[in-house]
Amino acid sequence: MHSSLYILIALFLAVDLILIIVWFAAIRSRRLPWHPSISDTAIGLGTCFLDTLGIGNYAQVTALYKFRNSPADELIPGTLNAGCGPPVLFSSLLFLTSVEVEPVLLLSMVITAGAGAWLGAGHVSRMNRRAIQLFMGTALLIAAGFFTLTNVGIFPPNGAATALTGWRFAVAVVASFVLGALMSAGIGNYAPSMALLAFLGMHPLAAYPIMMASDAVLIPAAGIRFIRSGRFSSPAAFGLAVGGIIGTLLAFPLVKTLGTHLTLMRWVVIGVILYAGVNMLRSARRSPGT
Repeated sequence: MHSSLYILIALFLAVDLILIIVWFAAIRSRRLPWHPSISDTAIGLGTCFLDTLGIGNYAQVTALYKFRNSPADELIPGTLNAGCGPPVLFSSLLFLTSVEVEPVLLLSMVITAGAGAWLGAGHVSRMNRRAIQLFMGTALLIAAGFFTLTNVGIFPPNGAATALTGWRFAVAVVASFVLGALMSAGIGNYAPSMALLAFLGMHPLAAYPIMMASDAVLIPAAGIRFIRSGRFSSPAAFGLAVGGIIGTLLAFPLVKTLGTHLTLMRWVVIGVILYAGVNMLRSARRSPGT
């Protein structure tokens, strides 16, 4: 294993450990509830199962939260980032040891994504209810667009490279910072990352370890800031974490054996997130803006 991969693994473990410490400190100091419901855990299991298959889970989790009207809209970004930290640690470790990608590119994109998430979460955690509803409603519609384009074969185009150099390397690293910031606002980075790297000439499968490794830093980094701000639901996030770890471990063996059923699954997801996106924007229209 390349030395940079050991650095990444150490970074993953350190960030997740800080997330857990900050989370439990908040539970103790603020007397926050943390026991998840069955539905909280089921949402984590199902959506992280899909996440590990490359479909993503932010839009689906948001749709399910909107469907059951809990947690409140302004708590959804923080809940997503706090709860998805532990599951993505598992998925990143699994993909790093099974899919080949150039270590320097991987490490560079992970670091810039984490920086983007940290700065993005600091801004999003101060946004008011209506702003978050507008932003996330738009994010859901964007995600639906990406999934639709993937399903009809418009992108990502097939590439063969496992590394990037020159301007392509620079574009990938800068874009990773932007996607990290958007991730903290509920825009999943899987479809955009897959499209970006494929258009830059990489094999679509090479996007998996980059996406997962970036998430293993940026998600807990953003989660730490949301927990400190108090803008998250601890029980729902805990359910995402526990159920998500189980879903990740169940889905990983299937990643390399996926067939046409994945396309069908994406069509179902598209319908769900379109509904959630429209519903979120309708809620923003009715919101007083606080």
